[in-house]
Amino acid sequence: MEAKASTMHSHCLEIAMEAHKVVTPPPMSTLQKLKIRLKETFFPDDPLRQFKGQPTKKKLILGAQYIFPILQWGPNYSLKLFKSDIVAGLTIASLAIPQGISYAKLANLPPIVGLYSSFVPPLVYAVLGSSRDLAVGPVSIASLILGSMLRQEVSPSKDPLLFLQLAFSSTFFAGLFQASLGLLRLGFIIDFLSKATLIGFMAGAAIIVSLQQLKSLLGITNFTKQMGLVPVLSSVFHNRKEWSWQTIVMGFCFLVLLLLARHVSMKRPKLFWVSAGAPLVSVIVSTLLVFASKANNHGISVIGKLQEGLNPPSWHMLHFHGSHLGLVVKTGLVTGILSLTEGIAVGRTFAALKDYQVDGNKEMIAIGLMNVVGSSTSCYVTTGAFSRSAVNHNAGAKTAASNIVMSVTVMVTLLLLMPLFQYTPNVVLGAIIVSAVVGLIDIPAAYQIWKVGLSIFKILLQITRPKIVMLGNIPGTQIYRNLHHYKEAVRVPGFLILSIEAPINFANITYLNERILRWIEEYEAEEDSKKQSSLQFVILEMSAVSAIDTSGVSLFKDLRKAMEKKGFELVLVNPLGEVMEKILKADEAQDFMRPDSLYLTVGEAVASLSSTMKDQSSTM
Repeated sequence: MEAKASTMHSHCLEIAMEAHKVVTPPPMSTLQKLKIRLKETFFPDDPLRQFKGQPTKKKLILGAQYIFPILQWGPNYSLKLFKSDIVAGLTIASLAIPQGISYAKLANLPPIVGLYSSFVPPLVYAVLGSSRDLAVGPVSIASLILGSMLRQEVSPSKDPLLFLQLAFSSTFFAGLFQASLGLLRLGFIIDFLSKATLIGFMAGAAIIVSLQQLKSLLGITNFTKQMGLVPVLSSVFHNRKEWSWQTIVMGFCFLVLLLLARHVSMKRPKLFWVSAGAPLVSVIVSTLLVFASKANNHGISVIGKLQEGLNPPSWHMLHFHGSHLGLVVKTGLVTGILSLTEGIAVGRTFAALKDYQVDGNKEMIAIGLMNVVGSSTSCYVTTGAFSRSAVNHNAGAKTAASNIVMSVTVMVTLLLLMPLFQYTPNVVLGAIIVSAVVGLIDIPAAYQIWKVGLSIFKILLQITRPKIVMLGNIPGTQIYRNLHHYKEAVRVPGFLILSIEAPINFANITYLNERILRWIEEYEAEEDSKKQSSLQFVILEMSAVSAIDTSGVSLFKDLRKAMEKKGFELVLVNPLGEVMEKILKADEAQDFMRPDSLYLTVGEAVASLSSTMKDQSSTM
């Protein structure tokens, strides 16, 4: 069989085959290369392409629509779209009001600040945002991180005004950082936070948030300020005398109700309104129960009187100097990254479901300016929350106008309905938080990541131990494939053909050098045992080598020297432009530029070198 394949291969080589010349990349200056690299890094979407060939008036309109997406969909807005958006807006408002109050308490801020943060930011996002489904407001993770970081230096109970000022200042710096990333086209930085990292972080944060709610669910007054598992559980059991059975019963009942509502909506997406309305229903029912039974006099703590009216200005409360400047900048940076990552991930998720595009850099600017404006109007860090956006999507939102409807609903609440929340029990707010963050624990995704396992180690292994495979010819063709993969592929006598399938750099040149030389030794030993013709050419197929550094270039020099001593020739096939350019720059003797050292395809290399071998043998 092997003899037949060799005969077929020899017959194939007899067919005249023109070897295509390998052309070096066109010469470019360092400035030109830098320009191309910067364009691909910062402007891969080429945002200016829509302006090409357009008259000045059209360019101005397109520019305004690019900066303010509301001008793009606003002129075509119809009553039909409004009907869908008003239903979605009222639905997410029913979720945003109790969540806003709950998340503000999670951040150790006055509950009213959570409602303020559900009023102004959604209006700003409706004008600047490009997502049709993103529902804006406070989120649990950013609330927890903001409160815990600021609490390390300032006590929210002993100095509430300073704590509030630092929260607004942190929000300003978060927004400034977010908008700067978008303006500087640095959206790719967010991509460094892998899905595995986010799933792990959000699951851990969800557990920490839930543990913190034991204070409200058990009715404990003197609770630890630490967030670790051991300190929290220690505080819970050391303060058993503070446990309130009334609080525990109420908390358990409403938590079960909320989790049951969430389960129903997950099983039947058409019943999304069940989980969306459950928090507000829980607040209303629990408030009526406390008011009717005077339970606030029997161990159940309540929110108390909330300030009526719209957001007061807070720009005079921002701290741009002083001993706490470092703290607010650091807190703003951390909460800014986390909230931005969540907002963009949520926006892209729902955009993919509806088959439209979300511009990551524009979203960064929108979310950033939203927080900058919010910091001046008594709001803290906000972004697009997954739970709220999922409800918005399922409720049939068509445009960002659903955020405007939600904002108007919150405005009415701030102006007219604040007295109704005076008797809302804190335990229900704790139950709402727990039921919301439970969804952050993605067990199936965590299981998949666990199966992949040790991803960092695997990446390092791939870098330091790149894959090399031996290629053989598929009889009757000029196609060369992995011998272990394609069983019909056969070796070509006198040739060792290897394919390197990874970038070459300082971390793997030692391995590559040793592995290639070992391939040669094994090949020679096998040929000797079969008494076949000796090895003459080692061909390295390099179409999968996407990059190379100076250490990698030296690898080919060392291999050439080693092979010359053994009487072999090193041949390179199809090096990519950048790789080829670096090799040729270091090839002072022009060894790799010889016609018999560089080929476009393996088939051409074998055909050309085989004819050379045949000519040499006939002369001898």
